[in-house]
Amino acid sequence: MEQRDLLQVPEGKRTEGGLCHNIRVGILYLEAWLRGYGCVPLFNLMEDAATAEISRSQVWQWVHGGVQLADTGDTVTAELVRAVLDELGFTGTARDLFEQVALADDFATFLTLPAYELID
Repeated sequence: MEQRDLLQVPEGKRTEGGLCHNIRVGILYLEAWLRGYGCVPLFNLMEDAATAEISRSQVWQWVHGGVQLADTGDTVTAELVRAVLDELGFTGTARDLFEQVALADDFATFLTLPAYELID
């Protein structure tokens, strides 16, 4: 890999399914993390904070980049993410935390940093 390769915009479609998957992974991992688990089986894979961080980061980037979903034509906005959160039925602390770190104006250094205030 060369330096110029790191600056290339990734190819591929951004879809509603991908958005939903990112949201599910981020919230389900945060729920487990808040209960004291460092890794958790999700969708037949063993996931940890790195995967949840990728999911959260991608949602944040899509919102702040005004990404349009290939399959629905919708632009990814904070309102769309909240609507998906509602549609998926997520409530509670993990949802609130995910929403905070995925939709904030400023990109939080790491998704679990604000969560430390929530654990006993």
